[in-house]
Amino acid sequence: MSDVAPIKFYGRSKRNAVVPIDTRRPDWLRVRLPGGSNYSEPKEIMRGLDLHTVCEEARCPNIGECWQARTATFMILGDTCTRACGFCAVKTGRPGTLDLGEPIRVAEAVERMGLHHAVITSVNRDELEDGGSAIFAGTIRQIRKRIPKCNIEVLIPDFMGDESALSTVMRARPDILNHNIETVPSLYPQVRPKGRYPRSLELLQRAKRMDATVYTKSGIMLGLGEEIDEVIQVFRDLRSHDVEILTVGQYLRPTPNHLPIARYVTPDEFAMLKVEALKLGFRHVESGPLVRSCGQPGPGPGRRGLRWTFAGSVGFPTTRPGRCRTASLTSAVLASYPTP
Repeated sequence: MSDVAPIKFYGRSKRNAVVPIDTRRPDWLRVRLPGGSNYSEPKEIMRGLDLHTVCEEARCPNIGECWQARTATFMILGDTCTRACGFCAVKTGRPGTLDLGEPIRVAEAVERMGLHHAVITSVNRDELEDGGSAIFAGTIRQIRKRIPKCNIEVLIPDFMGDESALSTVMRARPDILNHNIETVPSLYPQVRPKGRYPRSLELLQRAKRMDATVYTKSGIMLGLGEEIDEVIQVFRDLRSHDVEILTVGQYLRPTPNHLPIARYVTPDEFAMLKVEALKLGFRHVESGPLVRSCGQPGPGPGRRGLRWTFAGSVGFPTTRPGRCRTASLTSAVLASYPTP
């Protein structure tokens, strides 16, 4: 990746629009337009239950494939993020009121869609003292109550390093704890201006130490200006922090205000990186241009019967610059959604 041009832009900004979006993507990045009855039905379920999916909000290129297969990644805590990372299409601003009924509606959607594997992610809610961790826990418990054999994956923010918030999620016992590293450390100021690389690594290791039976997972995007040795060092860092599952995909620019693409990484390069990652001891690796972090196992025999097939959503930024001066919502929310 030595021919990569350095990025001279920071975060999400109108300044980035000086570089127009390249509409001439390589053949390996072309996907079918979404459509069909299996595509429209999940959309109707989401709208009917007033739910959001990261498939739509983050403009995932795999939405047609996933929705045709009746899979989706639920985005809880509303549709407005308190951060504005340079890669993410989710809108940013001041979020609305916390929806305490959301976990019940997500569980209903999972049941109606007949999912064997549910993926739950969120926007960042920096104004909440617990970062929204109680809603994550409540959602896990409600899904367990309705569909006990459903595998549950959560793609979480880093809760500003708040160990108690992570513990709230882990006590609800998801099957997979996913937190995306997103990019190499040298690009954090551009890609994740409020992110902290060491903090994300620490969160992943803490999760594994809290519950060794939960799989840990992370993902990284390529094509933002990283060097090959930096990418492999990220792989090493993730393994040394007990991460077991890795996804590697191509960054795709959502709008002119987002960071320009430095280059398109070839399928052969993704294949090489998968080999290198497996040598380091990851339990499972998916590496390809259209791989996204919310890889969903195909139908299996239930809890822990995970068969890996990957597609899905773009990851989320993960830091919290401040907290509101309100009492913690954790106890109140968890009391509303007790363990079944």
